Amino acid sequence: MAVTIKDVAKKANVAPSTVSRVIADSPRISTDTKKRVRKAMKELGYHPNVNARNLAVRSTKAIGVIMPTSAETALQNPFFPEVLRGVGTFAHETEYSLYVSTGGDAAQLFEEVKRMVYGNWVDGIILLYSRVSDPIMDFLLEETFPFVVVGKPYENESKITYVDNDNFAASADVTNHLIELGHQHIAFIGGSKDLVVTVDRLHGYQRAIKDANLTTQPDYVVHAEFLKSGGRKAVERLFSLEAPPTALVIADDIMSLGVINMLEELGIACPEDISITSFNNLYLSEITRPSLTTVDIQIFMLGVQAAKCLIEKVTNKDEPAKRIIIPHTIIYRNSTKDVSE
Repeated sequence: MAVTIKDVAKKANVAPSTVSRVIADSPRISTDTKKRVRKAMKELGYHPNVNARNLAVRSTKAIGVIMPTSAETALQNPFFPEVLRGVGTFAHETEYSLYVSTGGDAAQLFEEVKRMVYGNWVDGIILLYSRVSDPIMDFLLEETFPFVVVGKPYENESKITYVDNDNFAASADVTNHLIELGHQHIAFIGGSKDLVVTVDRLHGYQRAIKDANLTTQPDYVVHAEFLKSGGRKAVERLFSLEAPPTALVIADDIMSLGVINMLEELGIACPEDISITSFNNLYLSEITRPSLTTVDIQIFMLGVQAAKCLIEKVTNKDEPAKRIIIPHTIIYRNSTKDVSE
């Protein structure tokens, strides 16, 4: 026989209405009472009818998470599982479930987002990317549907809640590290030019080069995919130049692994022949050889704060747009060398 709210109420020595309020996480119920009721629910094996409750309060208790296209390719980069871990951790604590998009190309992804919104599948959406002229972001703004962006919006920044790092400053910092080591020929390998994070990191690199009165060389800027294959292709281009660089600022750790592999094939040693700096501080950056000097952007916290901001927007429709900047630090390892002597 199925356990009912009345059974839980009797065991917890409260009224059935109190059990209902605990299930709805009402702020009117004390923490001690909530603990007692939840303990009784667990001991009795009671599971509330979430669908019925959500229908009553017009809530799905679910968050939509939109990966960059395509999700299959994106998940090859450990950045996304880690940011999802952060989102999922906070969602679990607040009893929200996740709906992660699996859309293929841009058109399919847009259609999936429309189904989420018009089909009432989720209460809000997190975009795990920020692109130049993104129709999904424009659509969510137009529909006034709650959403949060991981990354800085290309436009309408004051209207959109987003969680990001100061990528301009981080890139300038890591470029200055190479300049302080005596490097004067520093190249930049970034991701797609329609990603705002790439643009910000490129501009930070360029500012550091300019402030140090170093010559800006257009051939020293290469754009590729945030994958190992992208890094390999970038190396082929840079080291076919008449004056190849002595140091690299690479916008992603996975690309850096592709760079290191390609350098080995070319007989170029890191850091003896070239210094490498990178971004994201993925676990692979510590165990690769040489271990990478990289910018720790606290990926997990990006996810946690994105989920927190979205749930605040979902529960309070008047919540103003916010900008959350997660601090960065440079992790100094073995992929850079002082050449100033």
